[in-house]
Amino acid sequence: MTDLPADDPRLSPVVIERIEAHVLRAPIATPVQTSFGVMRDRPALFVEVIARDGASGWGEVWCNFPACGAEHRAALIRTVLAPLAAGQTVRHPAAQFDALTQRTAVLALQSGEPGPLAQAIAGIDLALWDLQARRAGLPLWRLLGGASGEIGVYASGLNPTGAQPIVEERIARGFEAFKLKLGFGRERDTSNLAALREMIGGARRLMVDANQAWDLDAALAMTDVIDAHAPGWLEEPLRCNRPMHEWQTLAQRLSTPLAAGENFADAAAFEAGIAGGALRVIQPDAAKWGGISGNLPVARAVQRAGLTYCPHYLGAGVGLLASAHLLAAAGDSAGRGMLEVDANPNPLREWLSGPVERPTNGRVRLGEAPGIGIEPDVAALRREIGNPR
Repeated sequence: MTDLPADDPRLSPVVIERIEAHVLRAPIATPVQTSFGVMRDRPALFVEVIARDGASGWGEVWCNFPACGAEHRAALIRTVLAPLAAGQTVRHPAAQFDALTQRTAVLALQSGEPGPLAQAIAGIDLALWDLQARRAGLPLWRLLGGASGEIGVYASGLNPTGAQPIVEERIARGFEAFKLKLGFGRERDTSNLAALREMIGGARRLMVDANQAWDLDAALAMTDVIDAHAPGWLEEPLRCNRPMHEWQTLAQRLSTPLAAGENFADAAAFEAGIAGGALRVIQPDAAKWGGISGNLPVARAVQRAGLTYCPHYLGAGVGLLASAHLLAAAGDSAGRGMLEVDANPNPLREWLSGPVERPTNGRVRLGEAPGIGIEPDVAALRREIGNPR
């Protein structure tokens, strides 16, 4: 649960009339590469919760992989979750998050799909919080108890090839921190690290992400390369389900902080990650698990433990803005916490992410517009990107 009590006067009872799932796909010229797969277009699954009085709120569901992920999760919303939620009276979104999670718990086990169901529930939760903030006339970060709408950002998703023009463009936009993908072989990773450091200079922050590419031996073999460039963190060098002792072994051999969390799938996994002592940066993805209701308590726990909370995000603008408001509500760990902003071309992010795309000295101000600050015009977006309904 978030810090807001169930009877907070700023939260008002909402009767859910219906939930709409909108799938969009933006064509791109250059595929986005990771160590485990390639995106050949940029998908988005937007969730619209419509209240009986006509008010609405917007969320987003993680759907990057597999290629059919957006359509699959949209079907889960339309056929499973929307019927469960329709007609329900909701005041505190966390209550609906818990109810949907509990009512689909056996289905998740029976179908072997706990992840997709959790992702779809997360998108609904984001939409319910946006709806409540709009009804209260407050920006989401302020409704959630934030003291400031200003956050730090970093440019992410830099491919093993073609990074230079993207980095140059992002520096011109005001970004001051960058994250490079690793996991493509020692020689290539070493060369790419050196090239990126040269591009951004010594004063800007550099982070690296292996996308679960290595086993422990492979990760240990890369420690000298990683530490030589002193990045702010090494993200997901191991698979997210590897035993904690492997992460601890790697942390003992590495000066660079370890980061993970985007693939943790429940509160227990975050508790273990925080308590394990190996991770110094925790990175929940609010569109993958938990929405606001699950992730704000995680962020508070991360900060109480003296660790850094950095929300993961690699999707379109709705979820990016929700993640930005979540970071602002939590506070950004004395300037250490930053919002991940995908640097690769994606019109569904660029058109909808408001101030996040253009920071000043690496920081953005989210402003005072109600909710997350934008409402997608799905029909207009479809026309722009050429998607049929």
